[in-house]
Amino acid sequence: MKDKMTPMERAKAIARGETADRLPCNPNVANGVARVYGCKISEFNSNARLIADAQIASYRRFGYDGVRIFTDLFPWAEAMGAKIHFPEDNTADLASPAISDLSQIDNLEAADPYKDGRLPIHIEAMKYLIDELGKEVPCAGGIVGPFTNAFFLLGIEKMSKLIFTNPGVVHRACQVSLETCLRYAQAIIDLGLTPTISEPMSSCTIVSPKHFREFGEPYVKKLVEYINSKGKPVTMHICGKTEKIWEDVVAMGIAGFSVDNVVDLQKCKEQIGDRVKILGHVDPSNVMYAGTPADVREAVVKCVQQAWDSPKGYVIMSGCSLPVETPLRNIEAMMDAAREIGYPIDPEKLDKMI
Repeated sequence: MKDKMTPMERAKAIARGETADRLPCNPNVANGVARVYGCKISEFNSNARLIADAQIASYRRFGYDGVRIFTDLFPWAEAMGAKIHFPEDNTADLASPAISDLSQIDNLEAADPYKDGRLPIHIEAMKYLIDELGKEVPCAGGIVGPFTNAFFLLGIEKMSKLIFTNPGVVHRACQVSLETCLRYAQAIIDLGLTPTISEPMSSCTIVSPKHFREFGEPYVKKLVEYINSKGKPVTMHICGKTEKIWEDVVAMGIAGFSVDNVVDLQKCKEQIGDRVKILGHVDPSNVMYAGTPADVREAVVKCVQQAWDSPKGYVIMSGCSLPVETPLRNIEAMMDAAREIGYPIDPEKLDKMI
C-alpha cells in the first residue's frame, strides 16, 4: 500500500480537521536503521553522514511520520565525562559514570554541544537530515532529559541511594545536566529541528512519584518550558509505568506524550487526552520483534480502537524504541495496518479488521 500524502501534508490536514489518507504512524525504528541501510551501529559513533543516511533510507523504505537523530541514551553523559561501552554492532551502553567519588561533584561541567563527545557528530547529522527531508517530514533531535542523565553522571545504583541519603548531590547533578540539555536543545532549534525528550528514569517503575516530583520534575519542566519559549512543541517519552505522574507530566506543557506498552492506553486517553496528544503503544518486544505481521496488524488495530478519538490527537507508535533485529516485515506490517485503517476512523471497519 502507498501513502497518498507526505507526513507534513497529513499532519496539516488532520490539524485542520480535514480528511487524510491515514493516522500518523511512527514505529520508532531507532538503531534498526542500520539494518535497513546495511551498516554497523558502531559506525554511527564517528560518521554524521552515515547516521543521517541510515535514517533517510529507513524513512524512504517505510514512510513513517517522523525522523529523529538519536542513537542511544548516553552521548550527553559521555560529553560530561562518563565512559561508554560501544559494541561493534549494537547500541551503546554505560561503562562507568562521570564521577567515581562524590567529592568530584563540583568538577562536573555542562557540555558544549559543538565540541564535546559525540554531540557535534549528532548536530552535523541533523544538518544533513533536515536538508534532505525537512520539507517532507517532521525532523527531530532527541535529548535524554536532565533527571535521567544525572543517573549516568553519578551511576544508576549510586544515584538511587543518594536520593535518600544526599539529596543535595542529586540536585547538583540534575542542575548541571539541565545546562547541557538546554545547550543541546538550542543547537537543535538553531538547525530548524524540533527537540524531543526521553526520560526513562522518571518512570514510576524506577523511582517513586514523590521522588520524581522532588528531583526530576523541576529540571525536566525547565527544559520543556525553554523549548516551548523558542516556539517549539515538546513530545516526551517515559518508559514503564507512568500513570501516577500523568498529571505532573502534562502540567509541564508538553504537546505529545509517548507511552510504554505497559500503560492502559484507553485510560491514558480518558485522563489526559484532552490536554496532550497521545502516542503509542504497540509492544516493541513481544509483538514487533517476536510476533508475526498478523500479530502486528491486530495490535495496531487494538491501539487505534482505544485511542483514535483522543481529543488532542493520536499517533500510532511502538511503546518504545524497537529492538535492533526487529523483522523489517513487521515494520512494514505496522505501516500497512495504518494505511488500511485510513482516516477519518470508521469504528465499524476497525471491528471487522480483528
